[in-house]
Amino acid sequence: MTPTHDQIDRVLNILVKEEGSATMLGRMGKKYEPFKVLISTILSARAKDEVTEVVAEKLFEKYDTAEKLANADKREVIRIIRKIGFYNAKSKNVINTAKMLLEKFNGKVPDKLEQLIELPGVGRKVANCVLVYAYKQDAIPTDTHVHRISNRLGWVKTKQPEETEQALEKLVPKKHWQLINDTFVTHGKTICVPISPFCSKCPIYRYCQKQEVTKSR
Repeated sequence: MTPTHDQIDRVLNILVKEEGSATMLGRMGKKYEPFKVLISTILSARAKDEVTEVVAEKLFEKYDTAEKLANADKREVIRIIRKIGFYNAKSKNVINTAKMLLEKFNGKVPDKLEQLIELPGVGRKVANCVLVYAYKQDAIPTDTHVHRISNRLGWVKTKQPEETEQALEKLVPKKHWQLINDTFVTHGKTICVPISPFCSKCPIYRYCQKQEVTKSR
């Protein structure tokens, strides 16, 4: 059953009140400029936030502007970010992104999705993260947590994160779009984990249809 706007309000308000933010971007977006949000998010792909946050801080100690990173030695960038998976590809992407920012966007991080996804290593999820956390624009960054929880709740019935993003945009009032990623990622790390979620501890249990949950705790 498709949730009403009132039910969506209740679910998101409960999660914000009960769980707060446990995400890297929820913290970083409050203190970092768009360049750092962009680079951190590129680095975060398939990596734990705890590792990414530490590695990103070290990278920014030496390369805190697009100009500095564009002229960085790839070997030195790899040395700094080595603890992150896919460090070869990510080092190339962040350096080339910095170069493209200088060459095409006057050193500024774009605030339009269509321009952001032109950057190396930037897909819709990364671009939407920049829009939400750096520019406070209404967008729905959709990763595996957002995709999984939206389907478990019964809000959507989709196969891929991009489909989930499109479905949520039609379903969720725009006033909530900036909340969804931070809220669902936090919930997905602490309660609604991929295997055997902690349904007995879930603050929104009564609003959940538990789609495809075969075993819970």
